[in-house]
Amino acid sequence: MATIPARSLDVVALGGGHGLAASLRALRRVTPHVTAVVGVSDNGGSSGRIRDQFGVIPPGDLRMALAALCGDDTWGSTWARVLQHRFSSDGDLDGHSLGNLLITALWQESNDLVGGLEWVARLLDARGRVLPLALEPLEVSATVRQADGTVSTVTGQVEVATTVHDIESISLEPASPRVCPQAIDAVRNADAIVLGPGSWYTSVLTHFHVSEMAQALYDTPARRILVLNLIEQTGETSGYSPQRYLEVLATSHPNFRIDAVIADPRHVQDPKVLQHIAAELGALLELAPVADSARAVHDPELLASAFRSVFTHGSIGLWQ
Repeated sequence: MATIPARSLDVVALGGGHGLAASLRALRRVTPHVTAVVGVSDNGGSSGRIRDQFGVIPPGDLRMALAALCGDDTWGSTWARVLQHRFSSDGDLDGHSLGNLLITALWQESNDLVGGLEWVARLLDARGRVLPLALEPLEVSATVRQADGTVSTVTGQVEVATTVHDIESISLEPASPRVCPQAIDAVRNADAIVLGPGSWYTSVLTHFHVSEMAQALYDTPARRILVLNLIEQTGETSGYSPQRYLEVLATSHPNFRIDAVIADPRHVQDPKVLQHIAAELGALLELAPVADSARAVHDPELLASAFRSVFTHGSIGLWQ
């Protein structure tokens, strides 16, 4: 007999871009209480142009999170498409996403970053909440080691994400940004925290470089769950095996414990090695088919099933 949850879980998912959207599409199938905490260091495309022109946080990853929380009914699927619509023209609108413009307009109308996002969420009937990591745009930089051993610095999310050099560490400017207090509260009061999948250095680990968020991630009583990427990302994680992500986490944040790691067995070459490294971080390894059979992307139904399995497992103990 399937376990029947006594209550809906409060789950917070951290990251940005397509990876965070994958987790959100799955989590909204598991619980109605989902909060996305989204990085704000994007400096490319439509988001980068809006960031530069209006001096606001980049809206693109926030838009993608909102679209991912739309329902599968006609209303939700229609608004998700409209929000993601990108203009193609010979004029100034070329390349802009309608959702980015809508979010920026509501920010200007309300003079409230969080309030503007909540207005968009209500319009979409989104199944959850989307919050920015910080209330001001961030600049990510990476210390990289070139093939000849030379160490240099790469600045900008797009530039870091596409670097051909090995990343040794990252940092953010400003070093002490104005954080989103609602995001800190959400992490501290969550039942579960989900990290990944997504760009490892420029979307996932950036949250640890905002001191108040890092402290909340360490202090929260929530169970911490890591969803591993299916494939390496050309650029910042070229050549990374599944266990390499865990090794980087263990090295850069040695006192941070996680409770579960979700990985697709078809994308894991050595499960025993991965299980050993996960155990060193205090985590249970959940090997489950979570990838779309035709593409190397996470299937929302399969990933939702993996989340349910983790939440009901004895060592996690959220649904018992």
